[in-house]
Amino acid sequence: MDKRRIDLLKRLTEASGVSGFEQEVAHIISEEVKGISQISYDKLGSIICAQRGTSDAPRVMLPAHMDEIGFMVKHITDEGFIKFTSLGSWLHSQLPAQGVVLKTTKGDLTGVIGSRPPHTLSPEEKKKPMEAKDLYIDIGVRDRKEAEGLGVKIGDPIIPKTSFVQMAHPDYLLGKAWDDRAGCALFIEVLKACQTKKHPNTLIGVGTAQEEVGMRGAQTSVRKVNPDVAIICETSAAYDIPGGELPGHKALGKGPLITLYDYGMIPNLKLRDFVIAVAERQRIPYQLTIAEHIMTDGAHIHIHAEGVPSIYLGVPARYIHSHAGIIHRPDFDNTVRLITEVVLRLDEKKVRDLSR
Repeated sequence: MDKRRIDLLKRLTEASGVSGFEQEVAHIISEEVKGISQISYDKLGSIICAQRGTSDAPRVMLPAHMDEIGFMVKHITDEGFIKFTSLGSWLHSQLPAQGVVLKTTKGDLTGVIGSRPPHTLSPEEKKKPMEAKDLYIDIGVRDRKEAEGLGVKIGDPIIPKTSFVQMAHPDYLLGKAWDDRAGCALFIEVLKACQTKKHPNTLIGVGTAQEEVGMRGAQTSVRKVNPDVAIICETSAAYDIPGGELPGHKALGKGPLITLYDYGMIPNLKLRDFVIAVAERQRIPYQLTIAEHIMTDGAHIHIHAEGVPSIYLGVPARYIHSHAGIIHRPDFDNTVRLITEVVLRLDEKKVRDLSR
């Protein structure tokens, strides 16, 4: 992976963009695809990047959600502590002592998620699961008046604070929000790869809004795009960790994950077989997975209008839905390769045959 691609991943993963506040991510996407696609937006904030190949049809949609899980200010105590609500799904036990950034109209404030120290808890309390009501954010002020003077208001977004790092082995990339900034980087890189090739379709990368709170941008953007086929650009949970689901299953370094079933979508079977055939023909490593507890933007996209042949491809990622995750550089590169090779073969006849 060249430095340019590393820089793209760093910019995307370090950007602030919790659900409903995705503008910073959309701006990065627009900068990256300017000049190689026509940019428009739906009315919820999703960015739509269309690149015509040698034909107007079929319309190939590559959606990836821009939002990350985070928090929102719910209440400011008299003492200046911030009570918050979650945007997206968190395990509350993961939250204490984590750094966050609270974004206000007067600037960013650094905070830390606090909770009662273990010394003050009874043995019975220590056994109970952590609850959100017991957590708060400390931004280092004396009282509510000082917090409000710094611009803190109910409704302000709060973002996990994690820097992008190339780890001990530089192929391992640590950062926040891989779900789904990795997917955003995928469609950006596929658009760039297809720019100089004669793809027999119109390719449409879409950064969707508010996926983590109900896949809302998928519902609005798919109506505007009206695709003929869709490849959902996502991450997928890697389990090559102590206590993982299956030894060696869904592992970093073994290629993109082709999802055969998820909670919201069964992929088009002909498209599934076509993607696998392309991977094998091009000698691109891949993994097959069943994602029983995961749902993506594809849940709404594949049932748009009369139905859209769709499939979910994921970059394996450890520790998704937490403050920090890890992806593997060759997995990302191979997912870009696989999607690009599929797109180059999705002509009107091939897409028509997917529904027969």
